[in-house]
Amino acid sequence: MRIVAAKRFMLLIEAVLLTILMAVVLAPLTLPEGSATDLDGHIGRVDNWERIVELPGPQRAVYLLGDVNCHQQAARSYELNGNQMPFCARDIGLLAGATMGLAAFILLGRRPSWPWLLPFLVPLAMDGVLQAMTSYESTNAVRTATGAIAGLAVGYAIGALVQGYFTVPGHARGERDDGHR
Repeated sequence: MRIVAAKRFMLLIEAVLLTILMAVVLAPLTLPEGSATDLDGHIGRVDNWERIVELPGPQRAVYLLGDVNCHQQAARSYELNGNQMPFCARDIGLLAGATMGLAAFILLGRRPSWPWLLPFLVPLAMDGVLQAMTSYESTNAVRTATGAIAGLAVGYAIGALVQGYFTVPGHARGERDDGHR
């Protein structure tokens, strides 16, 4: 029963990740050309409300999510239909990779040795550190690839954490560690 609950929860997370990924790709495609451009900003705050407020409701929600959670630098973002995507190339890779990594865990169901996942984070870390510390500037393709590789590990780890939560005695029934509800 616990494995079934864990799988259901993982499938719910997978559905959310896939929905967000699809929304991020569809938002710029469903806007008139040139509706979402020059969105440079900062993580953790709304920088582009004056541009985003003009967008239709569903697209506005996706671009607002991107505005708060991504720097949205135009040079580090893809463009679809003449519109800047709501998330940068690296974040698109992370999201796609996490979606694929969780799907792989759902299909394979093998808990990883945590050190086995660490090498998947190295390319992203190297690319980011090199850009921050040197004059090196990676391409969007490299950012997407390193993000996707790291995202695979993150998605797989999410599956392992969910499975672990549901296989610890008492957690599936909502009991606390001391045996009380």
